[in-house]
Amino acid sequence: MRKVIGPIGVVIVALIILVTAAPACAQSCALCYTQAASSGSRMIQALKSGILILIVPPTLGSIGMIFVVYRKRNQVRRGDNAPDSDRDW
Repeated sequence: MRKVIGPIGVVIVALIILVTAAPACAQSCALCYTQAASSGSRMIQALKSGILILIVPPTLGSIGMIFVVYRKRNQVRRGDNAPDSDRDW
């Protein structure tokens, strides 16, 4: 019974997070909205570029970290009494 509850519980929690995250993403700053609405096309383009500049580096860093962790996943210490442990830490 416990093995069945685990995956079902994960799915339920994931669905709850996805459903509740939508209203949080819809919030916006009134000052930012009015400034962007009253500005010209050049300012709107600068705002879009600024958003990309703030999003791209953390995304690339996260992807890089996932790549490194995936490549190094088998290089962990197994324990002191493991027969194939040849390193003294």
